[in-house]
Amino acid sequence: MAFSLPPLPYSADALAGQGMCQETLELHHGKHHNAYVTALNGLVESKNLKGKSLEDIVAEAGKQGADGLPVLNQAGQHWNHCLFWQVMSPKGGGEKLPQRLGDKITQDLGGFAQFKEAFKQAGVTQFGSGWAWLVIAADGKLKVTKTPNGANPLSTGEGQPILGVDVWEHAYYLDFRNVRPNYLDNFLAKLVDWEKVDGFLSSGGMKSGQSA
Repeated sequence: MAFSLPPLPYSADALAGQGMCQETLELHHGKHHNAYVTALNGLVESKNLKGKSLEDIVAEAGKQGADGLPVLNQAGQHWNHCLFWQVMSPKGGGEKLPQRLGDKITQDLGGFAQFKEAFKQAGVTQFGSGWAWLVIAADGKLKVTKTPNGANPLSTGEGQPILGVDVWEHAYYLDFRNVRPNYLDNFLAKLVDWEKVDGFLSSGGMKSGQSA
């Protein structure tokens, strides 16, 4: 079974009113994400990945250090983007969270305002390319973290992601030029699908359903 590019859960122009234009989505999903999928499929035989789930491939590659990077760069980015598309919505953003998610953020992170500041800072301070995350850590508590390039908390062992934002420049340059803080503010204010994040909290994180 080959890995595949999942369709967007909304049309390519659906987020334009929320600060992510159609051209950004078409390039990001149709070109960048598709390239990771194609490259990953090209590694299945040579890297002995056949039959393994995407999640297992990412976790195993993360444990291999530099030797695992050829796989992690592609598998991690495929997984990351599968989550990214799902946690955005044309009706997303705002501060009205489902009660379970809101209560958990308050309990573990001190409140929504504190979470927003920590999440934004994780994204702003990730030097170069990478991601900012909200994860369920091993102790069951929510944690904000960041990873470089194609890595994610599955590959670092930090937990199960329930929210992630891409801070590679191709994610925001057409809409926000080089002003990453504005992109992150907009992501939280207008794009995040909190119902989907709450669903991932309930299920223990996203499962891609894909395997080599």
